[in-house]
Amino acid sequence: MNYELIAPCHFGMEAVLKKEITDLGYSISAVENGKVYFTGDEAAIARANIFLRTAERILVKTACFKATTYDELFEGVKKVRWEDYIPEDGKFWVAKAASIKSKLFSPSDIQSIIKKAMVEELKTVYHVSWFKEDGASYPFRVFLMNDQVTIGLDTTGESLHKRGYRKLVSKAPIAENLAAAMILLTPWKGDRILVDPFCGSGTIPIEAAMIAANMAPGMNRDFLSQEWENLIDKKIWYRAGDEASDLLNLNIETDIQGYDIDASIVASARENAKRAGVDKLIHFQQRPVAELSHPKKYGFLITNPPYGERIGEKEEVQALYTELAERYKALDSWSLYVITGYGDVEKHIGRKADKNRKIYNGMMKTYYYQFSGPKPPRKNHNAAGPVPEPANGSIE
Repeated sequence: MNYELIAPCHFGMEAVLKKEITDLGYSISAVENGKVYFTGDEAAIARANIFLRTAERILVKTACFKATTYDELFEGVKKVRWEDYIPEDGKFWVAKAASIKSKLFSPSDIQSIIKKAMVEELKTVYHVSWFKEDGASYPFRVFLMNDQVTIGLDTTGESLHKRGYRKLVSKAPIAENLAAAMILLTPWKGDRILVDPFCGSGTIPIEAAMIAANMAPGMNRDFLSQEWENLIDKKIWYRAGDEASDLLNLNIETDIQGYDIDASIVASARENAKRAGVDKLIHFQQRPVAELSHPKKYGFLITNPPYGERIGEKEEVQALYTELAERYKALDSWSLYVITGYGDVEKHIGRKADKNRKIYNGMMKTYYYQFSGPKPPRKNHNAAGPVPEPANGSIE
């Protein structure tokens, strides 16, 4: 059966997610702020959960209608054939409700009304007065925008950014899916140099190593919809898992490095990389940003430095960005990609960023500054000298 699926993501990363979905072979039906809609069957649900690096979760769109009163909300929900999704013993609830520019704005009231309407519709089908709800879980998420109600069945469960490898974290760690999106927004490929001088828990280097090894981010975790025997055959999950295993290649050469000034944090990063299965592809080292250097050319600095949000941290953070700028200038032909809420990055670097993308990291507005270095020369066997490397498909 074909479904319209919804993949929420970080605001500002829709283009990256759209390309990921297209590369998986599925058609995009719509793009909104923080969401990409696409069509696919049961296999698409399994493959999207296992392979998408930048999505938050995968929802099956179950209803869409207009409601300006709670009566309209109740009647709109009651018209849906919920038995197509929820078996008689299914445990179902509205896990989250969000409302923007709509007359109905109370999340708790929206959740309560929708659950009641679902129960009333299912009563007429299963001919029971109450439901045990002791079977598999079927959580729903509801979005109201300009009085338009969209209801999605959550196939994922725990958010997709939780790959399962990060047990030890540093202060203010970046989400795994956001780190992956940062990398996918650059021209970096697995055979190029990548250094994160503020690596913290190791998330950016680990996500880079997973990309280089073609490791599906969800191949080592479980998903809620794996228990939905009424909707997705177990064989579909097995096939998607086998596909991920077949594509994985850890026998590659990489130059991915992560530095941090805190030795205990570096040790945590190593443990996280080991849990992810990519520890052999990354070199972690205790090193302050003032000692950042590399003998090779055409490398990538991709990093999430401290923002300096707390009182008393401003001078310390300014010094960090000054050091980062000095070391970057000494790295001949390198590119620098920085996500931060700190506003004076361009001032420290001494030039305007080639690109500057606004991204919401949770509720915090940040900017992704992109300072591009020159492309490395590429050998041409039919010519006497090197020719420029072609563009390699990074997201604009």
